[in-house]
Amino acid sequence: MQQSVVPELAHTQASPIQWVATATAIAGVVALSSLVQPDPARAAQPGADPKPAAAPAAAPDPTGVDFPIVCGPVKALVEKKASGDLDGDGHPETVAVVRCDAGSGTPPSGVYVLTQADGAKEPRVVATLIDPKDRLSVTDFAVRDGAVTATLLGYSSADVPSCCPDLRENAKWQWKNGAFIRSTPSEARGT
Repeated sequence: MQQSVVPELAHTQASPIQWVATATAIAGVVALSSLVQPDPARAAQPGADPKPAAAPAAAPDPTGVDFPIVCGPVKALVEKKASGDLDGDGHPETVAVVRCDAGSGTPPSGVYVLTQADGAKEPRVVATLIDPKDRLSVTDFAVRDGAVTATLLGYSSADVPSCCPDLRENAKWQWKNGAFIRSTPSEARGT
């Protein structure tokens, strides 16, 4: 039998049982490492300067916005508002239902979409979904899943008193190809 010149390497010939033991140990380490992962929110490279995560953009506030509604001596009143990302850009828009603050009757509503650019001091109206000139009132209003939905109350003729709308219609708006497209939801019913 030949003696190894370097006695520490005399056992370099592995037997099949040693290969099985080594493969089992490596498989165990790989399995364990897949279960034990660092929290991605806290993982950082050594010496890296951690940067705080950007706060989500706030939805535009309709308070004080100059809406395109003519109310004469009374003020415009934001009756309802809801926010959501309507155009998929990661920034929320606010949809406001606005009417004149008349003391009686059923003043028509306007429905406006507001956005606020990064660094801008004030939000701005970027779309009118319902113009008050259409003589419609808005109920059951919501922003959900990138769409605006509302129930619209209107009049069948100019002879119908403004206190008592006699038409009811459901409407839905979604941002498509650079514009808000109006449709009628499938569950819409007339009165």
